[in-house]
Amino acid sequence: MLTPREQLLTGHEQFQRLVQEHSQYSQRLESLTEKRYLTEDEKLEEVRLKKLKLRLKDQMQSLEHDVYRHSA
Repeated sequence: MLTPREQLLTGHEQFQRLVQEHSQYSQRLESLTEKRYLTEDEKLEEVRLKKLKLRLKDQMQSLEHDVYRHSA
């Protein structure tokens, strides 16, 4: 039996897109955190990326919850 997340990953285009975007933001954040010093623009970008990632995570969790609720 697939978990709600696995179900979404295999057949839900919007969820797949959210996961991909979340991954891209994570990679960019990682590249920023590897720097010793950040410019002011990079600091702003870091904050923006963290907020975007959080929003995407909330959307993914909401979709997972919907799938779980309908399969239960």
